[in-house]
Amino acid sequence: MNKNSTARPIKVLIELPTWLGDCVMTTPTIENIIDYYVDVEITLIGSIVSIETLKNHPKVVEVIVLDKTYKSLYKIYERLSVFDVYFSFRSSFRAKLLKFFVKAKNKYQFNSSKYPNRHQVEKYADFINDSLNIDVHAGSLTIYKTSTKNKKISKILGINPGASYGSAKRWYPEKFAKIAIELSDRFDIIIFGGIDEQDFAKKIESFLIKRNIKNYRNLAGKTSITELINYISNLDIFITGDSGPMHLAASLEIPTITIIGPTNEAETSQWMNPKSIVVKKNLDCQPCMKRTCPLKHHNCMKLIEAQEVIDNVHLIYPSLS
Repeated sequence: MNKNSTARPIKVLIELPTWLGDCVMTTPTIENIIDYYVDVEITLIGSIVSIETLKNHPKVVEVIVLDKTYKSLYKIYERLSVFDVYFSFRSSFRAKLLKFFVKAKNKYQFNSSKYPNRHQVEKYADFINDSLNIDVHAGSLTIYKTSTKNKKISKILGINPGASYGSAKRWYPEKFAKIAIELSDRFDIIIFGGIDEQDFAKKIESFLIKRNIKNYRNLAGKTSITELINYISNLDIFITGDSGPMHLAASLEIPTITIIGPTNEAETSQWMNPKSIVVKKNLDCQPCMKRTCPLKHHNCMKLIEAQEVIDNVHLIYPSLS
């Protein structure tokens, strides 16, 4: 721990990862940074998704949304003040260019290749440990909400069929629908998804309509990040692929069943969620880490049946049996 002996707070600039899940996985490390400097003011810079996710942290005094154009970097350079220290959780060329423009006494940048075979949360923690010459373990994920839990009449099941990384991570709409139909007499249903996943969500909805299921809401493409956090915080169980909302659920310790296909569970599974269950097939071709199935069969997801997931719901809520 660095006891701040100056009369003012340490000014820290943090560039966040672009993706929602990666952003959530930085939160234990951001808490380690705060603990190290004690008296600190944080400015966040990053994508609109990452900024919306972490802007409510009590130590954040300013947020800057970074768009995808290189021209924006110079505009941000003119806007940025001088900082005591800068941490970037990104390692792209554009991130390196931003680091060049940042005015800070000390600058540190994450290098993903330096930390293989570790959970992403641990990689970020190791990066900060190396930067500050400390040895602090990563704690739990921390998301600061702006609302409280809503009063509910019935239990709520959330299903999140989307996966921004690619089609290989996506399970099938008819299988998600089968789960929703099977459990609709015991849970109200919320379908989640981003703007690009609305068609996928509508396919699930079509199966529910055919079975005359009415106690559902299709929120795909209709929520802000703040609203998404609030909705997930009110779930009784969450069924999802490996995705950003999965990590939000972990931060809120929502009982979660994650359907894993081509991704590496050891690196991107829910962090420190005691109510987490993973459903996967452990095929020889897993994890391939590809956006689309290189073998053209997609068996890592195709072979997972809806009943396997339903059985795990009963493990979490034995009273449903």
